[in-house]
Formats: sequence, structure tokens, C-alpha cells
Amino acid sequence: MDKGGGAARVEVTEAGRFYLRHGRYPDEAEPADRGEPSVLAESPAPYSERPVARARRAKARELVERLLAEGHVRFAHADDEEIAEWRRVVNYAKRHGMEPVGKRIEKVPYGLLGLEFFLAEGPHPNARSQRPKAGASAVWVPMRLASLHPVVAALKDNARQLVMPPALRRRSLLMLQGLAAEAARRGHEVRKVGSSYFPREGGVDVVVDGFAYPVTIRQEFPDSTDPERSARLVVEVAHGLTGRSGRWRDRKSRTLEQSLGLVLGEIEARAVEDARRRESEERAREEREVRWRAAVEEAKEFAVREQFAEVLREEAGRWREAVVIGEYCDALERRLAELDGDLGEGALYSIRLWLEWARAYVRGINPLLEPPGMPTPRDPTPDELQPYLKGWSPHRPERQAGR
Repeated sequence: MDKGGGAARVEVTEAGRFYLRHGRYPDEAEPADRGEPSVLAESPAPYSERPVARARRAKARELVERLLAEGHVRFAHADDEEIAEWRRVVNYAKRHGMEPVGKRIEKVPYGLLGLEFFLAEGPHPNARSQRPKAGASAVWVPMRLASLHPVVAALKDNARQLVMPPALRRRSLLMLQGLAAEAARRGHEVRKVGSSYFPREGGVDVVVDGFAYPVTIRQEFPDSTDPERSARLVVEVAHGLTGRSGRWRDRKSRTLEQSLGLVLGEIEARAVEDARRRESEERAREEREVRWRAAVEEAKEFAVREQFAEVLREEAGRWREAVVIGEYCDALERRLAELDGDLGEGALYSIRLWLEWARAYVRGINPLLEPPGMPTPRDPTPDELQPYLKGWSPHRPERQAGR
């Protein structure tokens, strides 16, 4: 290293070049050969090439192809492990950009134990790309608490709700008024929250296509002594059956007023999902009823067959009894002929009387003397259907526990 003139210049010496080539300095002894070749450790395969990732990628590709071709993919009976695996497959598709352009994969319950996937339009309402730009609010928030929606007016007059500093309470009411007015403008119903909430909260129900979504406002940090933190508000849409996020906060980058458009957008997106879920559940209910009715009809056939079999067994039993008793009567009559000279008149009369009654009894029970026709079946009882329903209830289209 030469430091002359205040500038530093670095050069690799001859010894240094020797070390780089041989791994030792010239004056060091060469290491003995141990007779074993040096083997470079194999670097582990990247995650994308591991068997689990390859299998998940294949399932994700197949799912996307089916969604594009069929519109939706349903799994009528999926256990917890299968549901968890399919969620991982969908997450893999999202992370690796496998969703079709302009669409996203969404999932909703299907029936009682199933899962349905479908393609929804556009990005998720909570995606970063959907955050509002500064100054661009889809919901107009009034400056004065005037001409209020009746639900907001009732909330304003209720001192036991929205318990917070006056300035924050006024701001909350203004946002709720803006939200209610915009929801009504879009054709949605706004009504009093049907569920209970804490005194520090206040809100309204926004009803879209018959689905009610509670929207509440509260302080994010009501007990904070920091004025900036205590002034922050939070808007929440109750989760309901969906796993989607539904919470918006005051942040330095945006205010809640700027996020109200996203709140309504989230509600409308949930309504689409819930309508699809309702349709899926209705289809599942109809399909379940069809399967139940088919099972009941099949069970009726088996139950009626059992009725006929019972009649047949009873007839065969009477016929077998008639044959056995008839053979006995014949044997008794032969024995009577053998003993004719050895018995008194009283004994002979009694035996003949008994033999006559026995033959009359045989004629009465023998079904072949008047051959029977096809029996008329009766409607099977629920208890008679139960053994043939394969787990279905005999009363309604439901599966019975443990069957």
C-alpha cells in the first residue's frame, strides 16, 4: 500500500497472488494428500423446485384452468386438512402471480362441509392498489350535522353511544352521515344496528341485497395520553361468515374520510360473495333434498320388500306346519287302523274326533288350498325406513349424527 501524496493505492503482491492460486503462502509446506478427493457440498434445491412446491404449483395451475373453463370449482365434502391444503394452493397462486389478469380467486363455503372457489373481478378491496389517492374520496362527508339520516340522527341523540370526546364524536357522526347518504344514493338500505356493541362505539347497518353489514366507529386508543394517538378513529365492518379484513384506521398517509369509499366497496363486495354463498347453499340444499328423496324412495322399496318377505315367510311357515301336521295325521290314522281291535269304542271315538279336528285345522292353515295373490303394501313407517336410508333422516333431508 503506497500512501504517498495523500492518496492510497493498493496492489496485490506476488505472495498474495500465490495464496489466491494455491491456498497457502510460498513459504508454507504443501498439505499432505489424504487420498480423498475434495467434494463440494451440494447446495440445497430452491423452494420452487422442491416436491411440495412443485405439487402445489401443479394443483394451482389445474385450479386456475378449471376456474377459467367452468367458472367455479366445488368440493362438496372436504375435511379440515383438505380445506387447509386448498387454501395454501390458492395462496401459492396469488403469491406467484398465477391468477388471471384482472381477476382474483375467492372462496366461499359450499353446503355444510364443502368449499367453492370462483373468479372475482378486479383486485381485492383491501389491496394496496385499491387505497385511495390523497384528496380523492368516493364518499362526500358533510361539514355540518344537518339533514341527518334518521338512523344517524337517533345515534346523535343517544348519549350512551359513541362515548368519546365531543370533537371525535362529531367527526364520527359526520362520517356515518356521509356513509349513510352515499349508501342510500346507491340504492342500499340504512337502518339501526341490529347487534349490540360497546358504549364507546356507534354505527349503522348497511343492507345490500338483503344482507345487513354493521359498520361501527370507535376510538382506536381511547385510553392513550398521547393526543395524536387518542384522536385516531377506527371504522369496522363486522366479519360475519367471511374471512376478509374489514378495518380501516386513521393514518398519516390517509384519513378515514378518504377510506369511506373503500368501506362501501367492501360491503358491496361482501354482498356479492354472500349472494353467491346463498345461491350455493340453496343449490346444495336442493341437491341434498334430491338425494334424500332418492334415498327415501329406495328405502321404501326395501321396506316394502321386507313387508312382502314377512308375508311370504308367514305363508311358508303355515304351509310347512300344515305339511308336518298332515303327515302326523296320516301316521295317526295308520296307527289307529293297526289298533282297531285292541281299543274300546270310547277310545276309538276320541281318537277319531281328535283326528278330524286336526285335519280341519290343517285345511284352515294351509295357504295352498286357496292360493294367495300379491299382497297390498302399506306405507312404511319411519322406523321401517331407517335401516335402509344409509345415514339419512327418515323425517327431513338431513344426515343423522354418527351415521
